[in-house]
Amino acid sequence: MDKELKDNTIESSRPLGPERQESVHPGLRPAVTQVPVTPDVSIASDSLRGASGGSASYFSHNAGKLRQHTASSPPEAAAGAKSHQDLLRRMSLTKGQVQEPVPEVDPRAANPSLSLSGSVISATFCIPHSLQHRNGVDWELKQRRGTSALFDSFSYLSSDKTPWNHTLVGWTGEIKTPSDELSPPATPPATTTASRVPPLNKSSAPIPVDGVTQPASPVSADGLWISKEDVASLERQLAHDKYCKTVPVWLCDDEDNGADGSLCLKDQARWRRFAEHELYTLFHYKQHEPTDGRREKASWADYYRMNEKFALRILELYKPGDIVLIHDYHLLLLPSMLRQRIPHIYIAFFLHVPFPSSEFLRCLPRRNEILEGVLGANLVGFQSYGYSRHFVSCCTRILGFPSDIAGVDAYGAKVTVGVFPIGIDALNVQKLAFENPVIDDKVAALKTLYEGKKIIVGRDRLDSVRGVAQKLMAFERFLEDYPEWRDKVVLIQVTSPTSVEEEKEDAGNKIASKVSELVAKINGLYGSLGFSPVQHYPQYLSQEEYLALLRSADIGLITSVRDGMNTTSLEYVVCQRDQHGPVILSEFSGTAGSLRDAIHINPWDLSGVADQINYALTMSADKKSVIHQSLYHHVTTHNVQAWSDLCLRRLLTVLASQSNAVATPLLDRAAVLSQYRKSEKRLFMFDYDGTLTPIVKDPNAALPSERLFRAIKALAADHRNAIWIISGRDQDFLQKHLGHIPELGFSAEHGSFMRHPGSLDWENLAETFDMGWQKDVMEIFQKYTEKTQGSFIERKRCALTWHYRRADHELGEHMARECQKELEQTVAKNWDVEVMCGKANLEVRPTFINKGEIVKRLVASYGQEVGEPPEFLICLGDDFTDEDMFRALHASNLPDDHIFTVTVGASSKMTLAHWHLLEPSDVISTIGLLTGQETSMAEVGPLSVVEGKLPNLVLNGDSI
Repeated sequence: MDKELKDNTIESSRPLGPERQESVHPGLRPAVTQVPVTPDVSIASDSLRGASGGSASYFSHNAGKLRQHTASSPPEAAAGAKSHQDLLRRMSLTKGQVQEPVPEVDPRAANPSLSLSGSVISATFCIPHSLQHRNGVDWELKQRRGTSALFDSFSYLSSDKTPWNHTLVGWTGEIKTPSDELSPPATPPATTTASRVPPLNKSSAPIPVDGVTQPASPVSADGLWISKEDVASLERQLAHDKYCKTVPVWLCDDEDNGADGSLCLKDQARWRRFAEHELYTLFHYKQHEPTDGRREKASWADYYRMNEKFALRILELYKPGDIVLIHDYHLLLLPSMLRQRIPHIYIAFFLHVPFPSSEFLRCLPRRNEILEGVLGANLVGFQSYGYSRHFVSCCTRILGFPSDIAGVDAYGAKVTVGVFPIGIDALNVQKLAFENPVIDDKVAALKTLYEGKKIIVGRDRLDSVRGVAQKLMAFERFLEDYPEWRDKVVLIQVTSPTSVEEEKEDAGNKIASKVSELVAKINGLYGSLGFSPVQHYPQYLSQEEYLALLRSADIGLITSVRDGMNTTSLEYVVCQRDQHGPVILSEFSGTAGSLRDAIHINPWDLSGVADQINYALTMSADKKSVIHQSLYHHVTTHNVQAWSDLCLRRLLTVLASQSNAVATPLLDRAAVLSQYRKSEKRLFMFDYDGTLTPIVKDPNAALPSERLFRAIKALAADHRNAIWIISGRDQDFLQKHLGHIPELGFSAEHGSFMRHPGSLDWENLAETFDMGWQKDVMEIFQKYTEKTQGSFIERKRCALTWHYRRADHELGEHMARECQKELEQTVAKNWDVEVMCGKANLEVRPTFINKGEIVKRLVASYGQEVGEPPEFLICLGDDFTDEDMFRALHASNLPDDHIFTVTVGASSKMTLAHWHLLEPSDVISTIGLLTGQETSMAEVGPLSVVEGKLPNLVLNGDSI
């Protein structure tokens, strides 16, 4: 490697950037990646030797000359073959296999109907840099460990290799402050790669041991203060980052910040606590012991507020036609929060970790909010098909949304799901692994150290889902079952500290202790004074050590018990260019579905894993070569660049096919609470069945709960609130069950009767209308009641309703359609009535009577009372008859931000409402949020957003 390249590698904080991709490496040209990769390619020309000059390179660095030496037809290729293997190699290198790359098409020209802006905004939890701060000087930016493949995708989208203008939005991460103490004058320069070469992989970064790197000083109890000037300085630095334009999200309590614009950062790790303590563990099929809920309430409030701050930051950058890509479990609420503010926004969400089955997700108290948050996206991507299947199943079983293999129907739109296994920057990994003489020396040293022995390599984070203990137990079983391999095989296991908040709280260090015990046991049973079969290194590796280890291995062993995408296996395949060592991969890893030619194992089946280790060790060279060719082709073609392009192409396809569909966003409770608190005059309008109480088979059983009574009474206690129940129920039912609350106003039978607050008299709005039509309707209803077992007729003063809730569902639906058709062809033509389809019922009523007319009356009357209309209006309903209310409110001249029209229920129907809630209990929770009566965990999030801090109820230790 020449000096310039070496200097760039040392000085750059990200060697995987766009500059390194200007010339396409021949190893990724179609001439190579689309044919079997065969070792020992030798073409009789000195000009085709590697850049190092000494030995022939595995890949030619001159594709034009390679084509000159390539056969143009199969017969020409077959001529002169010396063996069957040589024949296959020559046939695979014919010119007919060479394909020129397809030029990138401008997505705006290809999708004119979408009015794309050409910009992509990516949102990820943390920016690619870890930050150190010192007042008044430039920020120190270092490469952040972890999710290297994701960061590489950001660099690719920001490069000139794509037609997109890309911006990255992410949290700053925990900001550290280096010590002000200077190093002694005699301190030697850094000789390790700890601070010079950024990690290729989340666990491959070394621990600084040199004398120059300064330890971070503890942050004071008052928090870390960042001046306004330093905030602006960092934002300038990140905006001009040469790999990716980055916009930071600052996470802090609003009340702690200074009046001069300075920020106070307290307990910075709190923002990751809910995601990594609750979500990460549950998504990896681990459950906690029950608690009193206080800590969960506080962490949920921080999680909700963190997603809200991301949404606000993105809205500062957003332009119509922008695409927003959201990544991973820290930002599960963000799609819905963005959809609440911009209904037509283009959103794709990708989950990088596993998604659990419904049996596990049900254990999460905030499961509904999590699912509905993700459903704000147009496209939801997963690492494997199993995870996508679990997601759609959860949406159906938990939320009640219709779903199929392609996605979920949610409030008038289809949320598409897809499978997009992420890749790595294979070109860059190969360059780093094979063009560095330091790594060559390390490989030679490892081979010498373990001469005559097979090397099995494992590199994992030390947390419970990586399966390190299972790996060691399987290796012990292997040595027990196959004694001929004793003293001939060594397992080099490197474990790095976990980065997950939950695992860091393992006070007893149980995982580390278990691993240490197993290592000692195996070495005690099968080792000797001169050799230990397990070499365990609990430390970070430098980049050179990591790549040298992968190159030296005879087997890569990965035994994750639950994993998203294991990039170590992909890097291992690239590094096995010369040796073709097999990779043994857990079937519970998301990578297993991509690397189909790897040896798949069940990490819980110790004997099975032992057998597969023996199988890999005894595999013939030809078979290793064939398997490696397939794996290498997959890794180099399904790289991180292809993954980025695929996700965006799929999103554009989804958007183009659903250009007219708009999902109804989840009610923004923070916006409701904010407007409520600012208003002095408020009007509430509620439907009853399906809105305040659940739909039940027997209408007489739909009685108000004690929780509903408490919420309504608390709302009515404020003289600024006017509350109306606008229902299809008759006067007697409403009077009997809710009439004891004098502050309530009622409208019965869809607007036929009204009773004002404080009054006991009902006003009949239809008393002058001829009700002769009821006789004809009753005869038709009676006929269908006799045909449909379980159906019945409800007679009201101004309407007739035929219910089929108790009947067989399919029979009831069929008979309802037939009955509706007959009514519309007879009674509706002779009388001024309309036939309404409700939830498991048909109702006939006078045309001029509907809930919309009542809403118009109420808005007008409350406006005339003091000369101005209410400043806060919320209207909630669940079925077709409530659309009249929504239509009337939207037609009024009231400001849009004063009106909240909300449809209730897990239906895929199209609606005129601007918002939705899932079920009646959510309606009651929203009322409780406004009155302060409800302090459930669900309400803590919106409350923390409005107040800009953790609510007092959390700080005071109130339980759920």
